Amino acid sequence: MRQPHLILGIGELLWDLLPGDSKPNEPADSASPKGSLGGAPANFSVMAGRLGNHSAILSRIGRDPLGRLAVDQLDPMPVDTSSLQVDAAHDTGRVTVSFERGEPRYEIHQPAAWDFLELTDEWVQLAERAGAICFGTLAQRSPQSRQTIQTLAAEAPESCIRVFDVNLRAPFYSSEVIEESLELATVLKMNEDEVPLVLGLLSYSADEQPSHRPTGAHDLRSSAERLLSEFPSLDLVAITRGGRGSLLVRREEWNDHPGLPIQVADPIGAGDAFTAAMTHYLLHGADLATLNEAGNRWGGWMASQPGAMPDLPDSVRDSITREIESAS
Repeated sequence: MRQPHLILGIGELLWDLLPGDSKPNEPADSASPKGSLGGAPANFSVMAGRLGNHSAILSRIGRDPLGRLAVDQLDPMPVDTSSLQVDAAHDTGRVTVSFERGEPRYEIHQPAAWDFLELTDEWVQLAERAGAICFGTLAQRSPQSRQTIQTLAAEAPESCIRVFDVNLRAPFYSSEVIEESLELATVLKMNEDEVPLVLGLLSYSADEQPSHRPTGAHDLRSSAERLLSEFPSLDLVAITRGGRGSLLVRREEWNDHPGLPIQVADPIGAGDAFTAAMTHYLLHGADLATLNEAGNRWGGWMASQPGAMPDLPDSVRDSITREIESAS
């Protein structure tokens, strides 16, 4: 029997405090947060584990009640938390979430334990065995975590799928971090709002990028093709458009998915579920149409549920898997 793929989510693990939840000025050691556990790499890792992979979170929590609660909540889930680091000097991360026209906005408090990711032999050995890793920009806001994340990506084997999910959170990104991350990545994932930001940060001239917000499939595809031409290690660019589906672009092919009708309960974590599903099927050699279908099915399911790590009954997982297979 084939061993499950090792997939690593590297970066932030934190509590999202939603409107009406605990306030940001409450003590960081509050033992009963009303928010939800999250962080893009953690959300990604949980979803990857639910799809049958050996998935591990490489992050850092405080030696505080919120850190213990995070581990308690993750314990029943199919995700490996044994490599989480514990920081005696810094608190477990917290984010205050608000909504504007249905889209989440984030106040990310700092410093947090995940700003101090330590490059250990254990983490390097995991990276050397990984079939896929996923990392973003937020956890690279501090020099120490940035160096750790980029070193782990560089230590991964050539065959490893290295997913850079830009996940831009102002003001915690820069052109330097984006360029360095793209040089390490084989897959770039971003949403349509992030496309012009990424192009602008990379200083592409006006005649080489869309002069308006690139919402059309042709504009988005042109942007993806430009990035593929600039970064030789990139194999795939994935651009999500919320309820309007997603576009996947390689150098010689592309696939445009129109999206699926869903009743949105909470958009937080939907993009991470998309990324995890896409990565899972990439590891199994699926074509672009299947990658797109899987990403939209699982991203849509996540958006239809409250929280970024909702319960997933076996019957639901099996049903979505059959829907993906029947659409292939």
